[in-house]
Amino acid sequence: MSQETVLVTGGAGFIGSNFVPYFLEAFPQYHVVNLDKLTYAGNLNNLKECEDNPRYTFIHGNICDAELVNKLFAKHDIRHVFHFAAESHVDNSIKGPLPFIKTNIEGTFTLLEAARNHWMSAPGQV
Repeated sequence: MSQETVLVTGGAGFIGSNFVPYFLEAFPQYHVVNLDKLTYAGNLNNLKECEDNPRYTFIHGNICDAELVNKLFAKHDIRHVFHFAAESHVDNSIKGPLPFIKTNIEGTFTLLEAARNHWMSAPGQV
């Protein structure tokens, strides 16, 4: 059986950093690629238990970077996505809503487009 790869966005944040170790333990047939910008909400110390796992790859990057996201889908043949990357601190949104629009809307759109383009290039493979 060949190993499939899942993309986790925001995997160093609160939810993602609990999900990644769980997923690696529960589903040994998968490789996890964790894409995280490491903003105020992300911390790699939360994932110390995963860093030496051969089925785990960390990528420091932004989901708004279409070139990077497309390269990840192509390089790792991403077949599944768990999307946790988001701006979430309401106080920050009051001070400056633009990062919320960029990450939560544009970033999600970038991720969806990369998935659609990659998956539609090989119909019946998903």
